[in-house]
Amino acid sequence: MKTNSDTPQKLYIGLDVHKEETVIALLEAGRNAEPRQYGSITTSQHALERAIRRIAKQQKRELSDLEVCYEASGCGFWIARRLLQMGVKCEVIAPSLIPTRSGDRVKTDKRDAAKLARMHRSNDLVAVNIPDSVDEAIRDLCRARTDAVDDLRRAKSRLLALLRRLG
Repeated sequence: MKTNSDTPQKLYIGLDVHKEETVIALLEAGRNAEPRQYGSITTSQHALERAIRRIAKQQKRELSDLEVCYEASGCGFWIARRLLQMGVKCEVIAPSLIPTRSGDRVKTDKRDAAKLARMHRSNDLVAVNIPDSVDEAIRDLCRARTDAVDDLRRAKSRLLALLRRLG
């Protein structure tokens, strides 16, 4: 017979994702648990999958017992989509809605990852919608078009100013 102590508790994982490197922090579900650093990996699909599977194996948990969160950034949503495919619960957090204490000005990757894991455990974070790859591609195309139109407008303005100056 299984008791409550036999059921594996959640393991909260905070990721601080950047273009080249991702820092990982782990946090047990217990109330008095403190976040601990797992390390850093390259930001690639292979390295991420390997690290998540290794964490689950080391902690003797199923992938479904892991809860991952990371800040929305320029890296996109491929991390969340891949983790969800693997069966890991993943949330992408809006950076502007992360609570901060006044006077807490020191920002390092390790601190950010630990802070994300801690706040995810306490349910203080606001997740954003994770678009599928088609929606993300359409968004990228719309942003590129907007940027091109703005560049054209600025170039026309500069050319007209030059022509006015030269008479």
